[in-house]
Amino acid sequence: MTALACGALLFEAVWTRAGNRANTWWTTLSNELATRPVDDVWILTGAAVAAALGLVLLILALTRGNRGKLPMKVPAGGPAGMRAVVDRRSAALILRDATMSVPGTSAARVRVGRHRIHVRAEVRFRDPADVKAELTKTVGDAASGQLRLAHPPKQTIHVRRSPT
Repeated sequence: MTALACGALLFEAVWTRAGNRANTWWTTLSNELATRPVDDVWILTGAAVAAALGLVLLILALTRGNRGKLPMKVPAGGPAGMRAVVDRRSAALILRDATMSVPGTSAARVRVGRHRIHVRAEVRFRDPADVKAELTKTVGDAASGQLRLAHPPKQTIHVRRSPT
């Protein structure tokens, strides 16, 4: 509602500045704002509403959202309003454990973003292409099976030989 009102005001201001004729409501509003004294009740009420709205928007901008959490699938037969989430760091730890269970993997780093899972693994023995194929399957199964993510992120898997 507020966005719609702000959009209408912005449109009318640009429309008038572009050389077009102002609408009657715009002319009436600007005349009222220009002729009323600053200590008028309606001016003070409008200023208080604007300040309260600005404070609410500032609080919403500074509070932490759910960006660090990934939504999970609701179990079949569960309550309709139930929502489950998993922290991205916890998901990364679970996926790292799954990655380390692949034979040949000596070290792994896993980062879980909102849209992508980044896996960097080092291989001591075995062919890196075979390990990469197995890691792709393992990480995909863990993301959709063990974590039960509602929207499993895409995977980016990098495999390299261990330096030692």
